Amino acid sequence: MTDTVTDLSAVHRPVAEARGLPNAHYVDPAVFAEERDAVLYGTWAGIGFAKDVPEPGDAFPVDFLGYPLVMVRDRAGAVRVFQNTCRHRGMILVEKPGRLRGMIRCPYHSWCYGLDGRLVATPHVGGPGRNTHAAVDRDTLGLIEVRAHVWRDVVFVNVSGDAPDFAEYAADVMARWAEFDQPLYFGGPESAFTLDVATNWKLAVENYCESYHLPWVHPGLNSYSRLEDHYNIEVPGAYSGQGTLVYRQFRGADGGTFPDFAGLSEKWNEGAEYIAFYPNVLFGVHRDHAFAIILEPKGLERTEEHVALYYPAPDTDPELRAQNAALWKTVFEEDVFVVEGMQRGRHGAGFDGGRFSPVMDGPTHNFHAWVARHVTAARNKGLAAE
Repeated sequence: MTDTVTDLSAVHRPVAEARGLPNAHYVDPAVFAEERDAVLYGTWAGIGFAKDVPEPGDAFPVDFLGYPLVMVRDRAGAVRVFQNTCRHRGMILVEKPGRLRGMIRCPYHSWCYGLDGRLVATPHVGGPGRNTHAAVDRDTLGLIEVRAHVWRDVVFVNVSGDAPDFAEYAADVMARWAEFDQPLYFGGPESAFTLDVATNWKLAVENYCESYHLPWVHPGLNSYSRLEDHYNIEVPGAYSGQGTLVYRQFRGADGGTFPDFAGLSEKWNEGAEYIAFYPNVLFGVHRDHAFAIILEPKGLERTEEHVALYYPAPDTDPELRAQNAALWKTVFEEDVFVVEGMQRGRHGAGFDGGRFSPVMDGPTHNFHAWVARHVTAARNKGLAAE
């Protein structure tokens, strides 16, 4: 347990009485490490997109807060995640994204693993020309596999291995968006971008899940999708966000539109929802497109926001997709000064976590309480083990 033990009692209170997470949760390296283990490693966190390993044999390495992982598309077409570490001497196996030549080969001593993680070759392990040895049991030296699940093209992992099954973990949001449980088609290179933001990852979650800031931070968006046209989404212990009642179907410069997802109910004609699925994935759904944002913590005060847009059909107009991506990039960039400003503000020693508007800040408090619950549970588990 960290030497910095924050008081989270005020965070657990009802929203009208609560305070936000203490400053240390944004600026203290020890608390950052505590949250990494309790929140990011202990639940189902997003680490990448299945689109980045489109074909069998494709591999994509991920440095998940110092934990070396690699996403691999196996021969059956499933995405699997392994520790990116050779079982021989601990060498990193895959240095950069690309197509493997049928197996995962260690560049150090050429031990080779199948796309399913099995150890299949150990050259000269028994001496020159002897590729086996009784002391090296290949059946027990396969790659260490990490629990993984793909939902809405996001690859989620549970590093600790003790979270509930993903279907249970995500049951509420899956049911809420059951109408959108249909094929998603990534829009291609023009439909992905990354923002490098000088902020703690949690502040990006907090900003995304509430609509309170729209009139001042997104005046263009607010000109037709006003604050009063939005509603809060709060599911304690799972996710929170916002919805709008006045979504306008995207139209390109020449008036072109995307096709709709099939069979949607009338609520989605002018409705859209934006959900922060805890801990670090942000989703948006609309009648004609969807997006996912993976918040990759790169350190205590730096986050990369990886954005990918998806469509109901594989052959939508690339120029229209580029225009849509440019629009969303502008919206997300408008938030950068806010999350970076809040990060700098958390260095003010007198700030006590802040207060919440009981009406407008429910989604944010929902997230704070979720983080506090997981950190508190990890602390209690640690005390019980002592």
